[in-house]
Amino acid sequence: MSETIRIEEHGDWVEITLNRPDRLNSFNDEMHGALRAAIEAARDNGARAILLTGAGRGFCAGQDLGDRDPSKGAPDLGHTVRTFYAPLVRLIRSLEFPVICAVNGVAAGAGANIALACDMVLAAESAKFIQSFSKVGLIPDTGGSWHLPRLLGEARAKGLAFTAEPISAQKAEDWGLIWKALPDETLMEEARALTARLAAGPTLGLGLSKACIQAAAVDTLEDHLEMEADAMKTCGESADYAEGVAAFLEKRAPEFKGK
Repeated sequence: MSETIRIEEHGDWVEITLNRPDRLNSFNDEMHGALRAAIEAARDNGARAILLTGAGRGFCAGQDLGDRDPSKGAPDLGHTVRTFYAPLVRLIRSLEFPVICAVNGVAAGAGANIALACDMVLAAESAKFIQSFSKVGLIPDTGGSWHLPRLLGEARAKGLAFTAEPISAQKAEDWGLIWKALPDETLMEEARALTARLAAGPTLGLGLSKACIQAAAVDTLEDHLEMEADAMKTCGESADYAEGVAAFLEKRAPEFKGK
């Protein structure tokens, strides 16, 4: 197993840590492969939630530019996006269960946008989000130019993309970019508790909620109402719905199985 990530299994959920702290967890090809393999293994082994975070003082500084140095010949960054970043975003968005991101420090470039691809983002109050691409003449990739205007609106998306201005975790929460900013010392405790709670929840319904919410950006209302009806049919026939109703009527805590 690659040392560029760490994996901790917690029963129904898996914690995955980017582990190149000496490089602010910036991506090289090895870490790309290891992260995707870890996520796919969690999915294939029946995980019901994933927590993604970073080792050391940062979450992820994006691409390791030493691996894409134009002084050694112009790199094909389109190939890099198509081979590494786009498949990672597609994978995270396609998972039929929640993916939580705990941003423990700076999230810059592709690192910021990988966080935004996750379903819920918690960030340490000391963390900063930086669309750093313009500093080196690039565009916000890794889904950044898609997520930013949908989360923030065109004006703020362009401002962040053009200026590469860092924003604090608290401002990211206030603007609706992330779910919560938390004290540094409680970030991981609260992130793990949230991930465990979601993993024990009705993950069939959570996965369908995720799919519906993501589809809303491109669906017509008419198409989306049909998608909701199909999802509700699936949920209504599920063991989780039967258990949830039974638990409500019997005034007890439900025991969901994600089925």
